[in-house]
Amino acid sequence: MNFNRRVGAAGLIALLILLILAIYIAGGLTPASALNPDFSRKGLPPSGKHLFGTDYLGRDMFTRTVKGLSLSLRVGAAASWVSAVIALIVGTTAAFGKRWVDQAINWVIDVFMSVPHTVLLILISLALNRGAAGLFIGVAVTHWCNLARIIRGEVLQLRSKVYITASRKFGKSSFWIARNHILPHLLPQFLVGLILLFPHAIMHESGLTFLGFGLPPEQPAVGIILSESMRYLSSGAWWLAFFPGLSLAVLVLLLDKLGSTLRYLLSPKEGQK
Repeated sequence: MNFNRRVGAAGLIALLILLILAIYIAGGLTPASALNPDFSRKGLPPSGKHLFGTDYLGRDMFTRTVKGLSLSLRVGAAASWVSAVIALIVGTTAAFGKRWVDQAINWVIDVFMSVPHTVLLILISLALNRGAAGLFIGVAVTHWCNLARIIRGEVLQLRSKVYITASRKFGKSSFWIARNHILPHLLPQFLVGLILLFPHAIMHESGLTFLGFGLPPEQPAVGIILSESMRYLSSGAWWLAFFPGLSLAVLVLLLDKLGSTLRYLLSPKEGQK
């Protein structure tokens, strides 16, 4: 039974990865000319020809949404990767460093976590004159705290293992021990943490862009699509916000499910349940 469940989890992971890759590739292959205005079809409701309807400039909303989701995946993947690497370095340093280093890192984490996330993102974006750079740096440097604490806890447990003590007795350096013993053990936690950071990064990217502190208006981002749609909801153009918002929520749920399923597959303890 456990074997069948793990095979099913692996199949689900493969399916989720295919769906996410399909969204990314479809958005990347969509030419910029597909987003050109066409006033002869502006404001059309959803139909067989335009699944998500068209906007106030006659642009197909399905094409804009897929393009925006692909852009969110690119930004989210890059920001999550940077954030996860920061968490790995900080968590390992805190556990292996001297006591004052551990205390200083924990203090920095407490400071980051004490400030509301959205407020911190806005402050970083304003400090960097908004734009794509401010958005990327803001998302990347604010999502590492929880993962860093998890990695720190794992490393603290590993430090007391017999083979770590034996390596020290043989004169191996902390760097050698971290590279050969600690990092291979942390790889599953790192991968799961990286993927679970993904939906948070995408949601904050979209939210910050929606508020006007993220990507510039000319970018086909979901946050910009939702921000623009607010002007037309009172006129009955509900599809301008409904379908992009629903698509963003589905993408986030897919990524979250991917992370939780991968955690189950890589955890021997979970696999025996």
